[in-house]
Amino acid sequence: MTRMYNLLSSNKRKEKVSTQPQSVAPEHAHPCRHIAIIMDGNGRWATQRHLPRLAGHKAGVSALRRVLACAADLNVEMLSVYAFSTENWERPRAEVDGLMRLLWETIRSDVEKLHREGVRLRHLGRLYDLSPELQKAVRDSEELTKDNTRICLNVCFNYGGRAELVDAVRQIIAKGYQPDAITEELIASHLYTSNLPDPDLLIRTAGEMRVSNFLLWQCAYSEYYSTPTLWPDFSEEDLRKAIESYYQRKRKFGRVPSASQ
Repeated sequence: MTRMYNLLSSNKRKEKVSTQPQSVAPEHAHPCRHIAIIMDGNGRWATQRHLPRLAGHKAGVSALRRVLACAADLNVEMLSVYAFSTENWERPRAEVDGLMRLLWETIRSDVEKLHREGVRLRHLGRLYDLSPELQKAVRDSEELTKDNTRICLNVCFNYGGRAELVDAVRQIIAKGYQPDAITEELIASHLYTSNLPDPDLLIRTAGEMRVSNFLLWQCAYSEYYSTPTLWPDFSEEDLRKAIESYYQRKRKFGRVPSASQ
């Protein structure tokens, strides 16, 4: 237990906001306003330290705290994080139950502080599969922070990109739309992310090179960045490197760039 405490405490010390100057986007660059993150590697981080997997998930929450603070300082407007997928229900029951408790505990311990710091919280995913107590906690946190404008944190919990599209199609059919009325704009307006901007940058940690059913529609033209760093070790400097990589790209959105680009 002492070893676990020391490891988690060490991670917490990394949460302090960086004092480095804010990054500045190159002139005429498409600004990096919305970053999506697949927070991978919690289990591997714990296994490497001979700790239970839940210890890795707790360390991952600490990483999210410091990355959120850094993103806000860098004037990122929105952060979307993949916290629990629709496929994660297939994990061992003890781990699933632990993740549910961790979400509840994190909301209870962090929401007031996040509110004071100007963070707006949103839940993306199928809320109805969660316990009534957890549903209420999520809704209450959204209501409390709904007018905050410093940065928006979208927590994708019980989220799946295919499930999102299924839910959108069901809504459209239920409203009686005819086939020739179906457009990309109509579908987008029925997604969980309705009225939210698409991610400019998609970051995946732990060296994996797949999107894992995350924001499939929204990330159609997002810039992809993979790092071997496990999520609990992801630092402010890692975030800066990802954003710097983004600004070295030329975003064409399927078009031929102009001579000025």
